[in-house]
Amino acid sequence: MAKCEVCGNDYYLAFQVVVAGATHTFDSFECAIHRLAPVCAHCGCKVIGHGIEAKGTFFCCAHCAHAAGATNIVDNAAHARPD
Repeated sequence: MAKCEVCGNDYYLAFQVVVAGATHTFDSFECAIHRLAPVCAHCGCKVIGHGIEAKGTFFCCAHCAHAAGATNIVDNAAHARPD
């Protein structure tokens, strides 16, 4: 069995994820997300979906990217705003 690096659970269904050459062991997707998901630079939430990257920084949505000064970023065409 392998031990989860987040919660310490020794679980026979643990799995490994390789990120940038480093191997991580988890017992659940919840623990993997907790350790590996980027954090929104504006609101601090974990970016679980696609998120937005602007100027090398990750955001959870266009609203947060705009609040941090990014322009021309939209969640979808319906929210496009002229500059």
